[in-house]
Amino acid sequence: MRSIEVDDEVYALLVKEARPLEDTANSVLRRKYGLDSETSDPADTNHRKSTLAPLVDAGQLSKGQRLMWRRRNLGEEHVAFVTEEGKMRLEDGSVHDSPSGACRAAAGISVNGWSAWCTDDGTALHVLKARI
Repeated sequence: MRSIEVDDEVYALLVKEARPLEDTANSVLRRKYGLDSETSDPADTNHRKSTLAPLVDAGQLSKGQRLMWRRRNLGEEHVAFVTEEGKMRLEDGSVHDSPSGACRAAAGISVNGWSAWCTDDGTALHVLKARI
């Protein structure tokens, strides 16, 4: 997959066209240009099954549920929501297949997202994963 940079005006248009809790910038552009919703490239991470989907299927997480990553030493708090597909949508609208990918996007660092992200009651995702 390739990356592109867009200015604030283009990004605002992409956000405006996005369906809440469903779209990524890529899916908005694919729809806009009449491309199939699926890609033939199996390595394309936008179409890979979410790692949170089994937790949603097992009832450990629910669609729309808020997840938090509190970085106490830095005084930062990141928020994500579980999408219909069991992915993670950050407050900036970006959607991620994995908790670690969401951490990379939120803070620009690689950390174990299964340990970082928690539910509102403080339960880490790795604990929920161990229950299924």
